Amino acid sequence: MQAFSHVPNLNTSSPIFRYSSSSSIPRPHKLTRFAVRCAYHSDSFQFPNGVGATRADWQSSCAILSGKVFSQHQDSDDKSEPSSASVNGHKTSLDLNIVPLDKNGKLQPPSKPPPQKPLTITDLSPAPMHGSQLRVAYQGVPGAYSEAAAGKAYPNCEAIPCDQFEVAFQAVELWIADRAVLPVENSLGGSIHRNYDLLLRHRLHIVGEVQLPVHHCLLALPGVRKEYLTRVISHPQALSQCENTITKLGLNVTREAVDDTAGAAEYIATNNLRDTAAIASARAAELYGLNILADGIQDDSSNVTRFVMLAREPIIPRTDRPFKTSIVFAHEKGTSVLFKVLSAFAFRNISLTKIESRPHRSSPIRLVDDANVGTAKHFEYLFYVDFEASMAEVRAQNALAEVQEFTSFLRVLGSYPMDMTPWCPSTGD
Repeated sequence: MQAFSHVPNLNTSSPIFRYSSSSSIPRPHKLTRFAVRCAYHSDSFQFPNGVGATRADWQSSCAILSGKVFSQHQDSDDKSEPSSASVNGHKTSLDLNIVPLDKNGKLQPPSKPPPQKPLTITDLSPAPMHGSQLRVAYQGVPGAYSEAAAGKAYPNCEAIPCDQFEVAFQAVELWIADRAVLPVENSLGGSIHRNYDLLLRHRLHIVGEVQLPVHHCLLALPGVRKEYLTRVISHPQALSQCENTITKLGLNVTREAVDDTAGAAEYIATNNLRDTAAIASARAAELYGLNILADGIQDDSSNVTRFVMLAREPIIPRTDRPFKTSIVFAHEKGTSVLFKVLSAFAFRNISLTKIESRPHRSSPIRLVDDANVGTAKHFEYLFYVDFEASMAEVRAQNALAEVQEFTSFLRVLGSYPMDMTPWCPSTGD
């Protein structure tokens, strides 16, 4: 047969195969070594079984023969049936009953594939709510407070840093991350309006909250003294939260805002800035090799940032533990409607924990034309409200049903467990 040539001095490092005889070629009684010889020119090869009529067929046959093809060994009295294979779209009818040999030329025992494992309920379950299986996106670089919040919300998770809040939202929407942990308000600096706008722009759901005490430190390169500083850089909120303390330290420095606190520490370490200090966490100092010049420089020891946990799917609300619900709504008839909306919660003894107004981006101004008075311009607002109740409770359902009667737009951002973990504001943990 032209497809094979016997090689007496075969290199043992090359793959060794045994060719099983077809009906036209008698099977040898002894084990014989063969090698595959491929031709790369455009000659046409003709085989008794019709294989090799073209160069593509020949290359397909060589690809099959040179691969790791395993088949069960049969006795010499058994008749092997011709098999059909397809490689790179080219179908062949060549008998490929090839069995590998070991270094001593003995036939290797066939390897049976392991039995297929049956599916279990865990294979059909979604990703766990907590644990090491989750990839959690946060804004900032390693050492940021958002990274610490992600670790508190999902212990042993894989934290994924993002350079912007928008990227963290998109990471979850594109299935790059399973969750996102983003700040929404601080006890000193107030609301992070950017994330409130992004909550409405994206279709993620709030599935939890975590409150993290903020412990600021003044960081600089080793050997730098406070007297030689001319600039302090950090996140705008961190600068405002430490304004009075920086003044009391007697530092004659300029304040410069950057994207995040840990990024400020990384910037100083990367550029070897010996006249600049950063306001960041103690972990950022450890990560980027900086010294702590002053510890706990926040103006208020009860400095807490509230983070929300976002997911692609909402969680099922329950009533066995304290829950919080976040909604956003808009109205078109002035402040009297806002009073009616808030009364729907007060009438049912539902406590509001937050109310935030943001300008309506699609129609920020509403014109009112009165023939007797004239034309007036009123701002249109969206109202974000957090209240202490679960959507599984009847009183919360009835309250939202009444709110929907007075509003032109209503959306539930999420109903999720409240963060009830105690914290100590005097420590840096």
